[in-house]
Amino acid sequence: MASNSQPPRTRLAVAILTGSAFLASLDLFIVNVAFDEIGHDFGTSSLGSLSWILNAYAVVYAALLVPMGRLTDRYGRKSGFLAGMLVFTLASLACGFAPGIWWLVGFRIVQAAGAALMTPASLGLLLAALPADRRAAGARLWAMTGAVAAAFGPAVGGILVQISWQTAFWINVPIGLALTLAAAKVVPDVRHNADAPRPDLLGGAVIAVSAGALVLGLVQGNDWGWASGPVLASWAVAAAGLAVFVWRINHHAAPMIDPALLRIPSFAWANTAQLLFNTAFGVGLLSRILWLQQHWGYSAIRTGLAVAVGPALVPVTSMLVTRAFPRAARGRLIALGCVLFGAGAVWQAAVTGDQPAYATQMLGPWILSGVAVGIVLPQLTAAGTAALPPHQASTGSGVVNMARQLGMVIGTSVMVGLLGSGEPSLARFQHVWVFMAASSVAAAIAALVMDGVRSPAVQPATA
Repeated sequence: MASNSQPPRTRLAVAILTGSAFLASLDLFIVNVAFDEIGHDFGTSSLGSLSWILNAYAVVYAALLVPMGRLTDRYGRKSGFLAGMLVFTLASLACGFAPGIWWLVGFRIVQAAGAALMTPASLGLLLAALPADRRAAGARLWAMTGAVAAAFGPAVGGILVQISWQTAFWINVPIGLALTLAAAKVVPDVRHNADAPRPDLLGGAVIAVSAGALVLGLVQGNDWGWASGPVLASWAVAAAGLAVFVWRINHHAAPMIDPALLRIPSFAWANTAQLLFNTAFGVGLLSRILWLQQHWGYSAIRTGLAVAVGPALVPVTSMLVTRAFPRAARGRLIALGCVLFGAGAVWQAAVTGDQPAYATQMLGPWILSGVAVGIVLPQLTAAGTAALPPHQASTGSGVVNMARQLGMVIGTSVMVGLLGSGEPSLARFQHVWVFMAASSVAAAIAALVMDGVRSPAVQPATA
């Protein structure tokens, strides 16, 4: 990716921008392993309550990605990137000082806002810094950082939790400050649409409320009752919010998502596949961590090392696939990976037992899942960004990442609903893994449809 033909300053800028994406993803996967310690410290074992540490972050992050992308497209990507890095870093510091679980959730929301500001700006800056023939490879590299973070995150989190769960957040502070200072000196700024109207921030708030209401209903369904008034009201708010959001993107002068972007078939279907696959992906790691810690009695560090095997195969698989099949249709590669991921979930459901047997019950399915993710995620991000006009690179990448994050939120929330209250049984975990497989197959179908459509020879408006 960062070949010797590129100037050293460009290679350094690429390293900084992909490093920021790595940091945002690392935080998410470190926190997965810290669940037990956080719950113990705050006196709760409720998976529903603890899941908000992940879901509140992911909902706000997903909802703000696109409006933040449009703001950086309008006002300058570098300033947005630097501001986002600082907010993320300071909020990480505050998370470690949280006196209670809902304080922690609140600081996570601030942390998500910072991440949402820096993430689309980082990809927009990266694509702008590279020549046209290197942008697809740049997008794959940027996407692969999430997979590398998934490999390192649980293991790093397991080590840090041995000190305290607070260090899982504080590790972001020195890294975030170093990246901010380096970016200020090295990364070039890019400005587009400086005279465009202010983007629809209310639309961003509407989709955040809608997604939050959907998650609330899914997470609290077991405790409140699936047919209870509060759960039905949550879903009604989610549906109404989605309807309002669709209306606003079609009528606002500067909508949160340009409708013309959604009329690019390859872009629309790539994001559908992104949403469906990440619904399965969001379940995969956390469900296995919960199984290892709660049923097999693994410590945080042992769990981190156990689950690192699968994600560690992701970058290796991605590089091998890219070199071996440089001209392969992306949709077919994505579909293959999705089917393999679903097969790993079915394998997991079939062989897992109550007695610990990592080598025979967990290792094989987890290796297959890691290979599958290495095929899917980088190709999905590249497919989603390939058709984007340069002047909407940040906005379009925000849509891609919004689909990714919303998928993970939905997957985690459905998992909480399927596992139910109290200590979940093996049968409930098997239901979760079957759900993973079904969502993976749906993603494979969407990817094949993506391959079969042609994008119109028009570009989105610059509004």
